[in-house]
This record gives sequence, structure tokens and C-alpha cells, in this order.
Amino acid sequence: MGKVTTGFSMSLDGFVAGPQDEVDRVFKWYFDKATREVSSGDEVFKMSEEGADLIQEAGQAAGVLVTARRTFDVAKAWGGKHPMNVPVVVVTHTVPREWVKEGSPFTFVTDGVESAIKKAKQIAGNKTVAVGAPSVVQQCLKAGLLDEIHIDLAPVLLFEGIRLFDHLGIKPVDLQITEVTATAGVIHLTFRVVK
Repeated sequence: MGKVTTGFSMSLDGFVAGPQDEVDRVFKWYFDKATREVSSGDEVFKMSEEGADLIQEAGQAAGVLVTARRTFDVAKAWGGKHPMNVPVVVVTHTVPREWVKEGSPFTFVTDGVESAIKKAKQIAGNKTVAVGAPSVVQQCLKAGLLDEIHIDLAPVLLFEGIRLFDHLGIKPVDLQITEVTATAGVIHLTFRVVK
């Protein structure tokens, strides 16, 4: 089985989105000097070489993405295809019936994050399980399910919005730095969760 990992672009003060779910400032580095086309559902958008490479690498390593229903709804189901082009497990209380159909890339799990990760590992096989929603990351940390955290640290202070590491209420989590790289618009940090 592959590891369970997460990766987010984040402001220096810990926000992954603004108060209205806006991500333009934390994702700015993805789109500066945009030259490569990336598809999501029926849409095609241009990204920087660095951003497109990161999405491509994550998609190749991941066997599945686990996300929250709120993220799924805010992203409008990515038009039916996540940019990483992998199956998506959605943690939810209610299943959106319009997405339960033959060929849908979405699997809905209604009995909690541990069941969602278990299902995701079955789907992923030996590939990575990527966690892509702050609330699910927090639940995975509380349950000891997360193996790795990747942060793309954007040079901005948002002061308000959605924090990645909020509502944990648990003891400190020790991390080991495994990689640090930087460019003009972002610092890439990777940590192993010490268990």
C-alpha cells in the first residue's frame, strides 16, 4: 500500500483559501508565466511550467484523491474530472445522486474518514492516497492516518480564511523535513509525519 499524503498551496500565516473560498493569491505561482495547458473536466486553463509539472507529478504518484463534500461542491466536481486525473473519494453525509453513475470517477463514503482512507487505499493499490481537503487532513491527523505533508508556501499573508491546520485540538505532531526547494514565487516544503 502507498502512503497517505497531502499537498496544499498556503499563505505564510497558514491559510489555504480566503474567507469566500478564493485561492487566487495562494495559487498565484501556479499561473505566473502561464504557458502550459492543463485540463479539468471540459475546461482547459494555462499554468506555469512549475505548476503544471507539480500537478502532473502528483497525478502520476497518486492512485486516488480523498476530499470533502464541501470541497467537491465548491469545485463543482471539477467538471467531472479532477486536474490530477485520478479517481476521487468524497467524504460526505449525503451522496449527490447525479454523480452515482457508470463511469463516474467519484466514490462517496458516508461512514467517516477512516472508511474513506481504507476505500482509497483499495482503489490506489501501491500508489499514493492524496488528501485534498483541509477538514479531511485535520481528521487524518487526529486519527494518525497521514504519512506526509507537502506545502507550497506562497509569499502572502491573508489574515483570514480557511486554515489547513485548524480545529485539531490534539497533542503536537512531530514532523521530519524531507525536502525544501524554492523559486522566486514559492517555497516547496515536504515533511514526513513522525509516528
